[in-house]
Amino acid sequence: MSRTFIICKPDAVERGLVGDILARFERKGLTLVAAELRLLDADILGRHYEEHVGKPFYDDLTSFMSRSPAMVAVLEGPDDTFAIVRTMMGPTNPAEAPPGTIRGDYGTIMTENLVHGSDSNESAEREIGIFFPALV
Repeated sequence: MSRTFIICKPDAVERGLVGDILARFERKGLTLVAAELRLLDADILGRHYEEHVGKPFYDDLTSFMSRSPAMVAVLEGPDDTFAIVRTMMGPTNPAEAPPGTIRGDYGTIMTENLVHGSDSNESAEREIGIFFPALV
């Protein structure tokens, strides 16, 4: 079994899509281990997006991610659960995401693409440690 981290971003919460998104993961056979609706502050976003600090899009990204609550969660499933989640999310750009993926079915613009998922087991461990330190 492995765990991964997801964020249903503010646009997903604002549009009332969190239940649909989480249900997709559960129907796939993944288990919701932890979830919390949170308003993400500059400190936690700085830790989460540390590799993007100083990049031209960083301020817009953190403004979007802190404009309203987001649902942060941990999912558990088979080895490399992160890869299952990433496939289900679809490409970052919703215009390129195929139907049947979260972004393909619900996404409209690249800068507000509904969901984040860890991109590796190492990233999942780091991100779970930031948002749910009691789980690591």
